[in-house]
Amino acid sequence: MKTNRVTLITLGVESIAPARAYYEALGWELESDQGEAAFYAMNGMKFGFFTLEGLAKETGRPVEDLRTGAMTLAQNFGSEAEVDAMFARAVAAGATAVSEPFKTHWGGYSSYVSDPDGHLWEFAHNPFWEMDEDGALT
Repeated sequence: MKTNRVTLITLGVESIAPARAYYEALGWELESDQGEAAFYAMNGMKFGFFTLEGLAKETGRPVEDLRTGAMTLAQNFGSEAEVDAMFARAVAAGATAVSEPFKTHWGGYSSYVSDPDGHLWEFAHNPFWEMDEDGALT
């Protein structure tokens, strides 16, 4: 089995309900809510939330340590207009604007928001990457 793959991304959140409300306002479709965790299916992977308290108990790490992982998540779109639309939708749903959409130095178009729990998302158009109709990179 290949090891260069990701099957599940789980974000630590203060509370499941507000996290769900935000992502569902962006159009995400809930697969299951288990109280301390919730999951969404996405192109052969899962995306989920776990309460910070539950994640701390599961991993044996203090909640404070769980807040220190620096990373970004990204969604690529087929056009600059789609990036603009998702950026606006995210901000309207409760995200904090980090970087308004801009033309990048490498020839793309990008923006950044922080979700209500502080997770950094990039919405981008990369004209050098092809996507299928489901948004998967080909």
